[in-house]
Amino acid sequence: MKENVKILLSEQEVDRRIEEIAGQISRDYAGQEVHLICVLKGAVFFMCELAKRITVPVTMDFMSVSSYGNDTKSSGVVKIVKDLDEPLDGKNVLIVEDIIDSGRTLSYLIEILEKRNPASLRLCTLLDKPERRIAQVTVDYTCFNIPDEFVVGYGLDYAQKYRNLPFIGVVTFSD
Repeated sequence: MKENVKILLSEQEVDRRIEEIAGQISRDYAGQEVHLICVLKGAVFFMCELAKRITVPVTMDFMSVSSYGNDTKSSGVVKIVKDLDEPLDGKNVLIVEDIIDSGRTLSYLIEILEKRNPASLRLCTLLDKPERRIAQVTVDYTCFNIPDEFVVGYGLDYAQKYRNLPFIGVVTFSD
């Protein structure tokens, strides 16, 4: 099967929206420090661009949680592949995710992180598919709501490919 990628959101649209969200985060955390937790691997591009635009002090950590493998649909089984390096006690934590669809992964992750005593815990995502939600999660910052299509680019992948695309694209398959 041949993979085809069609642009859904251009590089300029994505950059403009990240700038807007970073401004909102900077206003919401004015006078405070925010600790960004990047959900690897997909959110790394988004978090780097977001962090560069946030004007309050930022610290970062990384976590790897998986529920996809090499498929286009979530398996429903969540596993922690890499845990955080630092404790969260008393920190204003902002989880940075590439995409939220079923909500299972984030629901599980939030439950784990809340037990680590952060001062606050919020969620920021580049992309959201709210109609796919199975587990309810509160998303504090959303760049784009998108249709229920399999997307790649800007960190999102299909079988580890296409992460480096500077835009968000929809993958379709043909013979």
